[in-house]
Amino acid sequence: MASPLIGITTYVEPAQWGAWELPSALIPYMYVEAIERAGGRALLVPPSTEGLEETLDALDGLLFSGGSDLDPGTYEQEPHPETTGTRPERDRGELALLTAALERDMPVLAVCRGSQVLNVARGGDLVQHLPEVVGDEKHKQTPGVFADHEVDVKAGTRLGSLLGERAPVKSHHHQGFGKVGDGLVESAWADDGTLEAVEDPAKRFAVGVLWHPEDGEDVALFRALVDEARAYREAKS
Repeated sequence: MASPLIGITTYVEPAQWGAWELPSALIPYMYVEAIERAGGRALLVPPSTEGLEETLDALDGLLFSGGSDLDPGTYEQEPHPETTGTRPERDRGELALLTAALERDMPVLAVCRGSQVLNVARGGDLVQHLPEVVGDEKHKQTPGVFADHEVDVKAGTRLGSLLGERAPVKSHHHQGFGKVGDGLVESAWADDGTLEAVEDPAKRFAVGVLWHPEDGEDVALFRALVDEARAYREAKS
């Protein structure tokens, strides 16, 4: 049986290789490796509001990757001075893709920025600069280096069934969840009280985590995504 096909949303950034420097659709390869270790096959999905149904027809599940801050206009706020590097075209494409995927009940794992896309797509909003709330930068201590900490996971949630009551995680975010979106439930918190994960219990698999599981040794989240993608494919065939 063919491996489930998991779409991974991509960054669109300037990139350089050889003599070339061009705008590129790219993704840290750790995401691809995590999907493949879990038994899936990865397909990169650049942001676009066109061809959404054709894209989803080809896929069995979706991984919404990390990246830049969302444009605060997507959740009706003015930009904070620390909100930088926004990519409005990516925001529009991913919000449209995620909404269409959830309408199909396609399995979705949303990582860091991706979890913020999930919350905003459901009418939630974001805390634009967490250090103003928690008093320090423990969630993003050094740019380009993941911060290690632990989270408490709520019993009875999908995340709890995968990770247990407490789990080590790797973070790199200065923004967080504000108002939680419609239908989403809170499922994990850092020791400073920061909400670190949300999920939709009414869906087959719709989990958003602010941390970066692709950099960890635990493949539980990716294995769950791939398993649910396999079941989704069998159900629609």
